[in-house]
Amino acid sequence: MPTETPIDYRAHARGLLRDTPGVRDAVTRATSHLDGNRELAYAEIDERALRDWAAGLRRHALANLDRYLLQAEERLTANGVEVHWADDASEALAVLATLVQRYAVRRVVKGKSMLTEEIGANAALEGMGVEVFETDLGEYIIQLAHEHPSHIIAPAIHRSVEDIAAQFESQLGTPSDADPEALAAAARARLREAFLSAEMGITGANFVAADSGTVALVENEGNIRLSTSAPRVHVAFVGIEKVVPRLADLGGLLPLISRAATGQRLGNYVSLISGPRRADEADGPEAVHVVFVDNGRSALLGDPEQGEALACIRCGACLNTCPVFRQTGGHPYQWAYSGPIGAVLAPALLGLERAWMLPQASTLCGACEDVCPVRIPLPRMLVTWRQRAAAAGLGFAGEALAVKSWRWVASHPGLFHRSVRAMSGPLGHAFGGVPVLREWTRFRVLPQADDAGEDTP
Repeated sequence: MPTETPIDYRAHARGLLRDTPGVRDAVTRATSHLDGNRELAYAEIDERALRDWAAGLRRHALANLDRYLLQAEERLTANGVEVHWADDASEALAVLATLVQRYAVRRVVKGKSMLTEEIGANAALEGMGVEVFETDLGEYIIQLAHEHPSHIIAPAIHRSVEDIAAQFESQLGTPSDADPEALAAAARARLREAFLSAEMGITGANFVAADSGTVALVENEGNIRLSTSAPRVHVAFVGIEKVVPRLADLGGLLPLISRAATGQRLGNYVSLISGPRRADEADGPEAVHVVFVDNGRSALLGDPEQGEALACIRCGACLNTCPVFRQTGGHPYQWAYSGPIGAVLAPALLGLERAWMLPQASTLCGACEDVCPVRIPLPRMLVTWRQRAAAAGLGFAGEALAVKSWRWVASHPGLFHRSVRAMSGPLGHAFGGVPVLREWTRFRVLPQADDAGEDTP
């Protein structure tokens, strides 16, 4: 995972494409498939009405977040869940360390959770001497490869079946030509023992219903259900923005997230967890803990121009449709969240000085906003971050100098029109060799010079 140094998206993208040229085809093929499934799934419903409803619900929840968080804590506690609060990643990991010690945990199974990626839970657990097993198949593949997720819902989207077969041959002893079913079976056999022997299961949460104190999780593989029921302790790390007012709201949100993410009407497994195992129940954990994590979200919520980013339901639809993400996948973003939503969240949660380059990695085509199930205005937010970066003196030095020079020339009509005449003539060919101008004029026409010294439309 990333260091504290500024994220150089361009350098990481160049390096990735140089070292793994097949990644572009793998990511484009997979995201195009998911995006096509989303379109088909949306066509079955009144998409506009459902998205409008979800967008309104998420804004309402964010506007009343303090009230719903307190209500959720009250209901979770009444259900027998122990609730913790963490202002930042360090506090969240300190809670985890306390629980590991309290329950004498030596082995953990994890369901897929982007928040635990965000706070670095795996590295912290390994530092405590705890063995960690990612149990989502994609997460397990990249854990074995010592990588971090490339996509919010499809962490191994950048890998081909052939790559994974070669990896599993050396690490799990499967045949070199094993098909996806055989690869999944090998992973399943390895993880089965982990499920049965782990003392703690860790997950995130898609949502927490405030009125009932219910943690909701949707998935396709069943590994989250096992992670939350087989070990004797379940710990859910929850971003504070994931609270929704009512359990009934899940009836609209869970199908919406599945349609937007994978084109399914609903994920294969939905788990609604309201507390630890009761006396008359045969299965389930003895203890359930919910850790509400802020980690910069309160400050983002108070940002009048960017706070809507917290409405995100982590479906990945904006990644699947983004022409920039499709070129490389998520690794060049160097953080847990990639694509358009990652480029909006990163400057807020990591700091603009560190993440200013990520909002530049967009064509501003608007496709991300068109598909967002909760109508987050991502292009407008990306532009806002760019404006803030420029105001802070961040950005590409050559670009800033070019814009400043152009502004100065454009504010002097005589010089402007002489320059345009020069660029339109033979000298223009020489200027056309300048990379910035050459790219700019590929799709645009230079203004025409006016002998009277005035611009012509």
